[in-house]
Amino acid sequence: MTLRYLTGGESHGRLLVGIVEGIPSGLPLTAEAVNFDLARRQRGYGRGGRMRIEKDQVEIVAGVRHGKTLGGPIGLMIQNKDWENWQQVMAVNPGQEGAQQRVVTKPRPGHADLVGAIKYGHQDIRNVLEKASARETAIRVAVGSVAKQFLAQFGMKVISHVIEIGGIKAAIKSGTDSEEIFQRAEESEVRCADPQAAEGMMARIKEAKLKGDTLGGVFEVVVTDPPIGLGSYSQWDRRLNARLAMALMSIQAIKGVEIGLGFEVARRFGSEVHDEIFYNKPKGKKQATGFYRKTNNAGGVEGGVTNGQNIILRAAMKPIATLYTPLKSVDIVTKEPFEASVERSDVCSVPAAGVVGESVVAFEMADEMIRKFGGDSLTEIKRNYEAYLETVKKF
Repeated sequence: MTLRYLTGGESHGRLLVGIVEGIPSGLPLTAEAVNFDLARRQRGYGRGGRMRIEKDQVEIVAGVRHGKTLGGPIGLMIQNKDWENWQQVMAVNPGQEGAQQRVVTKPRPGHADLVGAIKYGHQDIRNVLEKASARETAIRVAVGSVAKQFLAQFGMKVISHVIEIGGIKAAIKSGTDSEEIFQRAEESEVRCADPQAAEGMMARIKEAKLKGDTLGGVFEVVVTDPPIGLGSYSQWDRRLNARLAMALMSIQAIKGVEIGLGFEVARRFGSEVHDEIFYNKPKGKKQATGFYRKTNNAGGVEGGVTNGQNIILRAAMKPIATLYTPLKSVDIVTKEPFEASVERSDVCSVPAAGVVGESVVAFEMADEMIRKFGGDSLTEIKRNYEAYLETVKKF
């Protein structure tokens, strides 16, 4: 990879931190743009009490001067406001009063609790759940926002919307512009562009809350206007579709990913799946090539390489594993059975997961752009990019 990031911090610790390495110099970067996405992540019908406590704001602590990147690692920090209530429990130094309080020995089904405790040899499951928590996605959204600001320099956007929650599916007219769908989704409490379906989704979430249950769903991520030629067919780990799928699967609670038609391709004849190729002589500067397709069943990626169409991705999120209705489990110390209890939890966080999906996809797209058009400064990368577009027009 030419671009990479690391995240650190615990759910109830002092803060979350992220370090992004590989962003070129000269990129305009503001905390305001990052905070806009952080706020989007916290919204959504069905979110729990933690969202009322936190109001995530990023602080850029390294790698930026006077609003532009310097070319070195970028440091990002998000304070956890709930830290005030957890200072003793999450104390860093040994021997502090209360440092050993609230030991957790009861693993919750569906979480990393049990497997993490076994893997790392922890007798206190809090050592697992604090890092495995989806709270970590806040800093990943911050990282992804940096990537979005880079992609915007090349006319690319990464957007998302919810297409299903709890079995309620959105009905969106075929051919509707992706950005129109996105704008409509942003006005919805569940980030769904179909108002009727959105009402059904909220009713289903309310029903789940009354039952002490949770709901999952499906969100779609769209990358608009990517150039032809990102990714590679030459090696398995260079295929862009594989990298995008891995990025989405890295999000907590994601259990499946589709690209283009996805699993539907298994149910159709080949003649109904593959996108036919046509040619018209390019007109104007915006058209990169005369080759085009009338359909996008491939989802913008063929053979692991972008074909110039929008990239269409969908991710399936399981219902949140922390339930108000107790599930059965076994204490790791006493080995006695118990019914899991809950302090607070979301009922549904699919709308927020879509924002996280945008972020991880944006990062992979930015990495591939830098890999292909590499340079140390934004000016150099833009020069390489424009030169490449000229060669594509001549093909």
